[in-house]
Amino acid sequence: MKRGKHVRKEAIALRYDEKKDSAPRVVAKGKGKVAETILEKAEKHGVPVKEDSALTELLGELDFNQTIPEDLYQAVAEVFAFIYNMDREFEKRKD
Repeated sequence: MKRGKHVRKEAIALRYDEKKDSAPRVVAKGKGKVAETILEKAEKHGVPVKEDSALTELLGELDFNQTIPEDLYQAVAEVFAFIYNMDREFEKRKD
């Protein structure tokens, strides 16, 4: 019997404050149990989660508190647009 390949969970948390930051920055990252904790905290605080393994791999190369490089702006902008749309949908459902 073949076993499926086990994929270790990885999570990256970004923060962007347009008044303080020049670009989004990595505020948490980890694999395995640390990733699970990041995802649990996101859920607890109502922070939308976007799964994108390719982007996670690229962002995983960055150091904690490092701003994202310019070549990732477009990909990260898509994530922030996703979160914005999720927030809008949530607000509509509350009314």
